[in-house]
Amino acid sequence: MTTGTEQSDTERRDPDSSARPSTLAADRVSRTADGRLILDGVSLTPRPGSVTGLLGPNGSGKSTLLRLLAGVLSPASGVVTLDGRPLGDWGRRAVARRVAVVEQQTDTLVELTVLDVVRLGRIPHRRAWTPTSEADETAVRTSLERTGLTDRADQPWHTLSGGERQRVQIARALAQEPRELLLDEPTNHLDIQHQLDLLNLVAGLPVTSVVALHDLNLAAMYCDQVVVLRQGQVVATGTPGTTLTESLLADVYGVRATVTRPGPGDQPHIRFLGTVAGD
Repeated sequence: MTTGTEQSDTERRDPDSSARPSTLAADRVSRTADGRLILDGVSLTPRPGSVTGLLGPNGSGKSTLLRLLAGVLSPASGVVTLDGRPLGDWGRRAVARRVAVVEQQTDTLVELTVLDVVRLGRIPHRRAWTPTSEADETAVRTSLERTGLTDRADQPWHTLSGGERQRVQIARALAQEPRELLLDEPTNHLDIQHQLDLLNLVAGLPVTSVVALHDLNLAAMYCDQVVVLRQGQVVATGTPGTTLTESLLADVYGVRATVTRPGPGDQPHIRFLGTVAGD
């Protein structure tokens, strides 16, 4: 993360990342549902290889923005681009080879094992009715190892806990070998150890990640930049250190908090004191 003249982990990994254009971007996108404006002129330009956090209260538009970036929804106005081309110009299969999505909750009525679910991530890379290749199996094995699920490969999906199912969905997304990764509240249902393990994994991937988070301290720890939404509009964007201020938390979330740094260059730590309404 960057504050002032500090250099972010992303920039240290790839000094040219900030000079390259964003691979996946939204330009003034809007979206309505049932006559209600869900997103209003939102722009987002993640740096290649960085982790961008989408923050904001419930109903602020985070999930809708992720679905626009994934091509699941189309904007009422504005445009989502991939490598500078409108997302609509790409075929679904081409987008699926590039962009992986992990949603808040996924279920299936089909009896599948963990291995079956992770193998679904290889579908965009295979022709219909063709058997899996060695490259497919290698990608699946690597994804299981990265998420600590190798010993669960043959376990039925329906016997897993909510947190374990979320880890399987992460493994399925990694098996796609994406260049862009979109995650909607990926730490839901995970204990603190697995929350940290997951975000460490995401932060270390050579991909452009956009992740919706509720936990602001986790966002401060792992995101290179954050975009704060309120009622479908961007109210702040920048590094966590410059964006997550006490005044912003009071204005956007309605909470009193202190924001401190353990040492120079460290990420901010937020301590919540109560609600503004409770004053």
